[in-house]
Amino acid sequence: MSNLNSLKSIFIQHKEIETLLNDIAEIAGFLWQRGWSEKNAGNISVRISARVREEIVSKSDEQILDSPVTHLGDACFFITGTGTRMRDVAREPLTNGMFIRINHQSNGYLPITIGNTAIKPSSELLSHLNIHDLIARRGTDETVVIHTHATELIALSHWDKIQNSSDLNTILWGMHPEAMVFVPKGVGLVPYLLPGSSTIADATVQSFEQHDIVLWKKHGVFAIGKNLHDTFDQIDIVCKSAKIWIQCRAAGFTPEGLTKSQLDELKQLVIR
Repeated sequence: MSNLNSLKSIFIQHKEIETLLNDIAEIAGFLWQRGWSEKNAGNISVRISARVREEIVSKSDEQILDSPVTHLGDACFFITGTGTRMRDVAREPLTNGMFIRINHQSNGYLPITIGNTAIKPSSELLSHLNIHDLIARRGTDETVVIHTHATELIALSHWDKIQNSSDLNTILWGMHPEAMVFVPKGVGLVPYLLPGSSTIADATVQSFEQHDIVLWKKHGVFAIGKNLHDTFDQIDIVCKSAKIWIQCRAAGFTPEGLTKSQLDELKQLVIR
């Protein structure tokens, strides 16, 4: 029986799973093609609907989390595996990722591996779950978290003139109207912290309280969205702004950017 057929036997041929795997494969391919996912860089997690959650059968022992995710009891997710390459996720998401179900107490999870029983969830699992917990706490409908090493944004974060989120968004919003329209709360800047730690997970959640996207200084970017394509688009849009700024500087001039009155006009468009 194929991996997909094995999965269907557990999920009762639920259409959501086929669509999910196809979308993950496509977006993983985009991340690789953009050059944002060198070697095993980047990870994706998606919360799955309650109907699918109830069809899951646990296949292995419960793993305890470093800190509880209070609002995610019994929730189910697909997450890419630690050490996996996005180019491989694009080719076969099922053997390069896994499903997990948070336990009822919200302090651990049950790993469910279908295509690759040796797979473990991303090393950034804690950040992903903390972000999903924030989404559940505030009652919004985002289901996707993407972390990737978006080259232009990382490059911009190395500039010592950018000290905070305001400095960063002045550049990003100023380079292209789309950035203000589609990322109206801007990009939050988190100082360099140890990847995979509870410290950086907490800082990321705090930044998402006020921003659409979070940039880890000198490392990578996190974005959330209602689906995989919208989440990718948000990163793509602000990367375009960063690239315009970098190319202007490389050409020998500092770009003027949109004026305050032009940005204020765009804000009114966003409000409507």
